Amino acid sequence: MLREAKRRQTRLDLITAALRLVDERGGDRVTVDEIAAAAGVSQRTFFNYFATKEDALVGDPLEGCTDLRAHLSAAPADRPLLDALFDALVPAFQQIQLDREHWLLRMRVIGNNPQLLPLLIAAASTAEQELAEAVAERAGLPSNDPFPQLAAAVTNAAVRVAVIRWAASEDSGPLAEHVREAFGTIAAGLVPPPSVSRNA
Repeated sequence: MLREAKRRQTRLDLITAALRLVDERGGDRVTVDEIAAAAGVSQRTFFNYFATKEDALVGDPLEGCTDLRAHLSAAPADRPLLDALFDALVPAFQQIQLDREHWLLRMRVIGNNPQLLPLLIAAASTAEQELAEAVAERAGLPSNDPFPQLAAAVTNAAVRVAVIRWAASEDSGPLAEHVREAFGTIAAGLVPPPSVSRNA
């Protein structure tokens, strides 16, 4: 347990060092050696975690934060899927909330370095497939069934919109509330709120 926690912390230290250095200097002016030194580890240790500098920049800071499969399988069978997904993702939302500056830094670095987008898209696709497999397991469906795949895609879209809104303002409330609002909109059938006029 302690070894895994230490491993996760080292990985997070490398991600943070990479993001800070690239934010300060730009992606082309930072080396793997400098990232490793800033994180207090050797170059060899860096390559135990990441194949390239770019991999560190888009590395998921939440890896190992929550076990979606375990949470979903433990949820009562009669609990609506979106509620079960929300409950399973709460530890991730709480961690993002606690590490707000880190996440704002990550979003800024990725926004300023569009060459990272293909890697980010690939990582998001892998995470979405893992989520689809967890939903399929809960529903007793094959992972290639359209339902778990659609559920995973919709969930990721809702969380992405919530994170963007949460990041846009320091006074916008907890991230979990933004996600709850997004999930509620989906559960209601994507009906526009009453204040939105179709004729406006």
